[in-house]
Amino acid sequence: MANHHGDFIWYELITSDPDAASAFYSPMLGWSIADSGMPDLDYRIASTVEAPIAGIMRPPAGASMPSAWLGYINVDDVDGAVASIRDAGGAVHMEPSDIPGVGRLALVADPQGALFYVMKGESSQESLAFSYDMKRPGHCAWNELATSDPGAAMEFYSTRFGWTKDGEMDMGPMGAYEFLRHEGRAPAGSFKGMLGAIMPKPAQMPMSAWSFYFRVPDIDVAVAHIKSAGGTIVQEPMEIPGGDFAMNGVDPQGAHFALVGARNA
Repeated sequence: MANHHGDFIWYELITSDPDAASAFYSPMLGWSIADSGMPDLDYRIASTVEAPIAGIMRPPAGASMPSAWLGYINVDDVDGAVASIRDAGGAVHMEPSDIPGVGRLALVADPQGALFYVMKGESSQESLAFSYDMKRPGHCAWNELATSDPGAAMEFYSTRFGWTKDGEMDMGPMGAYEFLRHEGRAPAGSFKGMLGAIMPKPAQMPMSAWSFYFRVPDIDVAVAHIKSAGGTIVQEPMEIPGGDFAMNGVDPQGAHFALVGARNA
């Protein structure tokens, strides 16, 4: 089954040291990492036993950007999506281009500055990089946007990708944590179709950005790995609705990442 317009279909780590990043993430997430075979480009593919999940690469030559995770959103028409994003006050950081055998894509930002890709892939096979329907270790389980203007962001993404608000959680002084559902995936009231949430950007966060929560089998084992492998814990595991635990960290190259998983001890 092909992906829907508005699905998250791929994740990408831009990092100053692909070798070190591969060594950090692979044992924690159960990924096997291999070269993509793209000519003249060191682009690595991280996969679980079920499916490819993410790419790992250095910043493009001449680009000045910190190590960071980015997400790809599937669209029916890349050029049309880019025009709509630009008309809404968003930015285009990489104009639409084709990668033979892969698809057409563009790097953009929403009006509040959060970066993401839009892409129309050549494959008709459904991506499982984001697992919206079941708990798959090593796959992304939640997509979270921290933004300077949640109301504007909700309108921007809903209009372009078919996402809707499906309830919220009061975070006190931090504001509302608004849940996102993909209309094309499942009706309201079902776990299926939930893709993440939008929340106000904390004051200490320098800019609006997406975070992607990858699932681990045991959150405490992951924490021990992070500490032993040179990463930093930003937020210790915190219980979330449903009984799992979520946490945030920074990898040894400075990229922020997030994890979700059970506490088995």
